[in-house]
Amino acid sequence: MLYLAASTVEKLHRIPRQNLINLGLALLVLVVVIALIRVAARMNKFVLFAIIAVTVLVVGITWVYERNEPKFLTPLIDTIAPFFPARSHY
Repeated sequence: MLYLAASTVEKLHRIPRQNLINLGLALLVLVVVIALIRVAARMNKFVLFAIIAVTVLVVGITWVYERNEPKFLTPLIDTIAPFFPARSHY
């Protein structure tokens, strides 16, 4: 039995550190999302809408300005980009 435990520990040591960090961050994000959903369920819906709208607006404008949007949103951002300033123009 001790051999199996030692073997498992050795296998865990061979996992790249970045993978463990990513797993830890994913778990942290999951906990935060669950906490936010629980808070949002008790929140006034207009305040919740305002927070979501401001967040989406800030992220959207940043994507247009920096042009660092996800690949699948590039056609949408290409349509919106002419109406907003871009870093390349400054």
